Amino acid sequence: MLNIHNLSVSFGGVYLFEEVSFRLNAGDRVGLVGKNGAGKSTMLKLLSKDMEPDTGVIASDKDVQIGFLKQDIDFVLGRTVLEEAYQAFEEIKALELAMDQVNHELANRTDYESEGYHELMVKLNDVSHRYEILGGYNYQGDTEKILLGLGFKREDFEKITDTFSGGWRMRIELAKLLLQNNDVLLLDEPTNHLDIESIIWLEQFLKGYSGVVVIVSHDKMFLDNVTNRTIEISLGQIYDYNKPYSEYLVTREELRTQQLAAQKNQEKQIQQTEKLIEKFRAKASKASMAQSLIKKLDRIDRIEVDEDDNAVMHIQFPVSVQPGKVVLEIDKASKSYGDKQILKELDLLVERGSKIAFVGQNGQGKTTLAKMIVTEINYTGNIKLGHNVQLGYFAQNQAEYLDGEITILDTMLSAANDGNRTKVRDILGSFLFRGDDVDKKVKVLSGGERNRLALAKMLLQPFNVLVMDEPTNHLDIKSKNVLKQALQSFEGTLLLVSHDRDFLQQLTDKVYEFKDKKIKEYLGDINDYLEQRNADNFRAIEKKDEVKENKPTENKAISYEAQKKIKSLKNRLSKVESTIADLEKQIAEIDVELAINYDEMVAKPNFFDIYQKKKDTLESLMEDWEKIHEEIEVASM
Repeated sequence: MLNIHNLSVSFGGVYLFEEVSFRLNAGDRVGLVGKNGAGKSTMLKLLSKDMEPDTGVIASDKDVQIGFLKQDIDFVLGRTVLEEAYQAFEEIKALELAMDQVNHELANRTDYESEGYHELMVKLNDVSHRYEILGGYNYQGDTEKILLGLGFKREDFEKITDTFSGGWRMRIELAKLLLQNNDVLLLDEPTNHLDIESIIWLEQFLKGYSGVVVIVSHDKMFLDNVTNRTIEISLGQIYDYNKPYSEYLVTREELRTQQLAAQKNQEKQIQQTEKLIEKFRAKASKASMAQSLIKKLDRIDRIEVDEDDNAVMHIQFPVSVQPGKVVLEIDKASKSYGDKQILKELDLLVERGSKIAFVGQNGQGKTTLAKMIVTEINYTGNIKLGHNVQLGYFAQNQAEYLDGEITILDTMLSAANDGNRTKVRDILGSFLFRGDDVDKKVKVLSGGERNRLALAKMLLQPFNVLVMDEPTNHLDIKSKNVLKQALQSFEGTLLLVSHDRDFLQQLTDKVYEFKDKKIKEYLGDINDYLEQRNADNFRAIEKKDEVKENKPTENKAISYEAQKKIKSLKNRLSKVESTIADLEKQIAEIDVELAINYDEMVAKPNFFDIYQKKKDTLESLMEDWEKIHEEIEVASM
């Protein structure tokens, strides 16, 4: 479907990757991974034709359609959620306009026998046929289904997109891509702004997608659940295996171990051959043998070991001063936005040294409480900080507060004080900004690099209580592991908002679940929380809650016989629905023909009998459809 051959891209004379080649085929769900700044987003831009390579070719099959979800999107102001989502259907919307125009002309004409009237009817028939082929009668329902799957509620559909956050706008953009008939989907960090329920839905959608999917993501579980192939960009080269991410890591490590062993054996053979050459050179009778060995040595294909980029951040969060035993006390705290209440009369006591995770679906108030604690938003009730408490805060969109027009070094110097200004370069080095890198402007950094810079900048301020809202967004998997280790070693107090199970494991000693305007405490880390919720994994909780909400009366398992009956009924229902669709189409075609060639149609033998029989059959099938639905409901009880 897409053939990438000898692709090279350089910036400032330094190659991001050089002469890489691979092919993408239908059914490939590729995880494109690598360190921040390795070139993942650049590769997506090349595949989408948003950017041209320095050298190389990207060839595609004819008429291949490519959809690209970027990290940064622009919206036209003033549209509702539905109106924006409908932008995915450009041709369908154009056909709707054409049909409205033709119908308006027909309604204002009475010259039913004229050539012009006949041409309008033919045009209406052609436009209607094309509209039906493109799914014009289904696109509105499909749009609502996708939006609901991505977490929107029906009451959101008519709201203006201007009122939504960047994360929710990203979901609308994702919905548009999923609604288009793209052959290739390029998704740059699609899970960054999704809650767990929406991630589950997206996983299921992508698993059933028949085209090519290329995903840049640092969510290990998402990659393992969706992808069947991994391409890693590392040190300008690519490593390509038909395996999900975790399996790929194991395979690549095994390969490197084999390469090292083979290289070691080859080096021994080469050393032995070189010793023989030196020995034979000294003897005239052995000179020809020495020459033979030299030629043999020259012909050896030297074994190379795949390079591995092991450079990682080095983070340490020092505690500024020792605070009192109680660092945070929340009493009857509430927050509303207009008529919508987010949190209601929360009580919470946080002691020094606690490490707490805030979990739950988007919109349940996790970020809201974090902002209340750091006094970024107003609220009712009381939030009191303890003695000597100094707050450090990492916002979900912390990187957006960086000035893109100044350099990395100037960003740090502007936040430094007299006590730590001399340490700025050392701090930047520990976050992998070394040498000339510090003179780059912030605007040229990748999303992960900006997050690293935002973390580095935070270290310039004193704190002993750390509030972090989704700090792993955009961070590569190695950087996430380093951040986790730093937080585990942090001797202060940690309040952490996250939906990343791998990151939360063995990191916190208490979990607060946000639901229905309240919070509920669970002792232990995220695994203990899952065990107490009787769930195998973090995501299963969302599924369980969804089932409870949708089926409140379902208290017992359905028997095997009942399941068989339901399956049989659903098969019957599918056949009836298919027949109904065919009949409706036939009747619609007859109606169009009647409008165009009335005399010719009615002159056919038994025309009205046949026409009426189709309508009677349709009515009977609709009654059957209702009865089968009722039988399914009864069998499910």
